[in-house]
Amino acid sequence: MTSTLLAWLGLTRQPVIKLYRGFGSPGRVVVQGHAFRQSPLPQPGHGRWLGATAWHLLRLFLVRPWADAPVRVGVGNQRVGARTDADGFFRVEVELPTPLAPGWHPTEAALLAAGSGAVLAQATAEAHVPYETPYAFISDIDDTFLVSHSATRWQRLWVLLSRPARGRAAFEGVVAHYQWLAAAGAATPAQPNAFFYVSSSEWNLYDYLLEFAAHNALPKGVFQLSQLKRAGQLWRTGQNKHATKLDRIVRILAACPGQLFGLLGDDSQQDPGIYAAVVRRFPGRIRVVYLRHVHAGGRAAAEQALVEIAAAGVATCYFEDSRAALRHSRGVGL
Repeated sequence: MTSTLLAWLGLTRQPVIKLYRGFGSPGRVVVQGHAFRQSPLPQPGHGRWLGATAWHLLRLFLVRPWADAPVRVGVGNQRVGARTDADGFFRVEVELPTPLAPGWHPTEAALLAAGSGAVLAQATAEAHVPYETPYAFISDIDDTFLVSHSATRWQRLWVLLSRPARGRAAFEGVVAHYQWLAAAGAATPAQPNAFFYVSSSEWNLYDYLLEFAAHNALPKGVFQLSQLKRAGQLWRTGQNKHATKLDRIVRILAACPGQLFGLLGDDSQQDPGIYAAVVRRFPGRIRVVYLRHVHAGGRAAAEQALVEIAAAGVATCYFEDSRAALRHSRGVGL
């Protein structure tokens, strides 16, 4: 396939390294990303021709990861080498002799040529060291703040293929609730409570979800997504093994030992059971759990999990309207 045709299709076979927002503590920061042999080109907008939105989305899954590739990541004055896994993914914990101040800090990564160490591609991003506020929040994405129809696979896929990120709907009132949580307690607009967005959606959708969050003025946060998928797996988007979601939440709590957490999810998939497991594993660390009711078949499991969570002394709210969740947040004194 010629480079001209690839470019027309919105793809490149030039080496690419993709870097995501990282997170950590003043002395240790987690940096994550992917290396690709083939990946989508950045393209503003989605075109006007019929099917442009669907093609723009499909391109995100036409990737060829670069396995076992040497990479170098940097935070502050520290540089650390690593190699990508079979999916081209890397996760590096950078130890920092000079602690970072709370806030957002630049990170960088380079894809290196095997043997020579020549730089094939570079990328930059940010890493967040949470401010010294009482709270931090971990939120699911699909059907928690983004209307996704996750309980119905083909309806979820249709929405993805037919609507660009800026054309997707957020639940009414959810942005006001999240913005209020970001400023809850001793937080301020300059030093808000940290937000982490943890989802079963794949890393392929990172930029798509980032665009949606920014367009809807959701609190700036760190995204932790699921294993990369290829085009042939697109029909199973959002259907990753949910056990890895628990692992990602555990890493976040371990990186932020001084804060209480609020968990926000829904009853369309596995959030109730996962959040109950988090409460068991981290007694005293979870302040409140919110579950949105979107799926009739999920009510029984959600109510059972919330009984267990409440018995552990954690405030809970099972709601359909985000305005009710906001009233609850104000009532429990966050």
